[in-house]
Amino acid sequence: MPEQLPILAARLRTDLQNARFDVDAVDALWGQVAAAALHRGTRTPALRAVGGDEPLSTLATLFVLNTAVGEVELAAALPELGIDGAVALGLVEVAADGGIHPLLDLRPYGFVDSRGVGSWWIASDLGEVVTGRPLREDHVLGVGGASTTLSGLMLDSPVGSALDLGTGCGIQALHASRHADRVVATDISARAIELARLNAELNDVHTIEFRRGDLFEPVAGELFDHIVSNPPFVITPRTAGVPSYEYRDGGMAGDALVEAVIEGCAAHLAAGGVAQLLGNWEYRDGADALDRVGAWVDAAAAASASHAGLDAWVIEREVQDPAAYAETWIRDGGTTRGPAFEALVGAWLDDFEERRVTAVGFGFVTLRRPAAGAAAVMRRFERLPGALGHNALGLGGHIADSMGAATWLAIIDDEALGRTRLTVASDVTEGRHYWPGAEDPTVMTLRQGGGFGRSLDLDTALAAFVGACDGELSVEAIIGAIAQLLEVDDVALRSDLMPRVRELVLTGMLAR
Repeated sequence: MPEQLPILAARLRTDLQNARFDVDAVDALWGQVAAAALHRGTRTPALRAVGGDEPLSTLATLFVLNTAVGEVELAAALPELGIDGAVALGLVEVAADGGIHPLLDLRPYGFVDSRGVGSWWIASDLGEVVTGRPLREDHVLGVGGASTTLSGLMLDSPVGSALDLGTGCGIQALHASRHADRVVATDISARAIELARLNAELNDVHTIEFRRGDLFEPVAGELFDHIVSNPPFVITPRTAGVPSYEYRDGGMAGDALVEAVIEGCAAHLAAGGVAQLLGNWEYRDGADALDRVGAWVDAAAAASASHAGLDAWVIEREVQDPAAYAETWIRDGGTTRGPAFEALVGAWLDDFEERRVTAVGFGFVTLRRPAAGAAAVMRRFERLPGALGHNALGLGGHIADSMGAATWLAIIDDEALGRTRLTVASDVTEGRHYWPGAEDPTVMTLRQGGGFGRSLDLDTALAAFVGACDGELSVEAIIGAIAQLLEVDDVALRSDLMPRVRELVLTGMLAR
């Protein structure tokens, strides 16, 4: 990046603002059908629909559709920055015929968090659809599905410091800057640091410090209130001829990278601090991969300076067989089907076979260092396949509430819980299914509209309990009334319901 980066980025920001280069305006250029095709990676419908030489059309054609534009049109679209400034920023190159070709993808990005609606512009490297060849090993990825998943999961309570480990294009660091006084963003890739710095300057964010280095080396000895990471967790063979992409490959065998990140997070969390990361883990010889992750967490807690342990919440949302996993990531690197593709599949399968891997899980990990003087209270490993869908919006708040509930439940005994008045969360509904002509339901289900969209089968007692939770009666009074109604022993019913009531509070279906 040039020394005059702040000046050039400010000029570009002015031009983008004046052209109304935002998500809604760009999508409106080519309509919903073409916009949907673009999200699938197909540009043709948008190229056929876009037209005119207005600044918005020119910028969208060049930077979103990654198609060359004329010099006159671009000069009109970037009057403050100018073509020379765009060249200096590495955004474009001028061809011999006078056409202006994109060197970077630059597109608007919109989001919603607890602070409201926001938008940025994010620059990243061009994909293989545009370049016509496999990705460079130092390719910097833009905002993808994993990025939006992690940003949606992100807790955003105000904190003093945050660390974005493996920042890539800088999107998580930008999100963290919304709630942290200062952010440190690290990456082993020099190009990633360069583009992340450009994105911070372009969006007028000046609370992020960028440091280059491997994993936690750039922050040795430092503690953070919040750590977020979409690390290079993709399991890649350490075999000659297999591309090693910096944005996804951490250079370790198997799933050792995720183990290392968990260990590093434990060592770099301040008291009360939270770490959130995405990751893969291997199923070996049919053993449960979540048991492996649990062992990593235990080892990380034991190795850290604190003796209070770690709160851990691990959710697995997808499992792939080795062949499907290999195909996914080979295609992600831009290699199309053919002899080279098949050779890479063979390398991946050989690598998995060496470690007796039968499947690979994907999910996310939340860790919390207990507050000073407190002990760990949460250890939860679960499978919620497909729970996030395409949008994790709002899950950060849900995760924070659940972890707060875990802390509360750990210090309150059943007698105190019995005196508590609970209400059904506003997003919870009950479904009942009947055989034709039957008076009583055959299946009763409690469904959560928000959070992780949980579904829970109910029996008669639990259905009656939840139905009575309107904040008027205590837990103890409701259980007593149900015991009398069902003509069952009050003590036995309390013993049966209390653990399930705790689970409903923890998962947010019942509110305190």
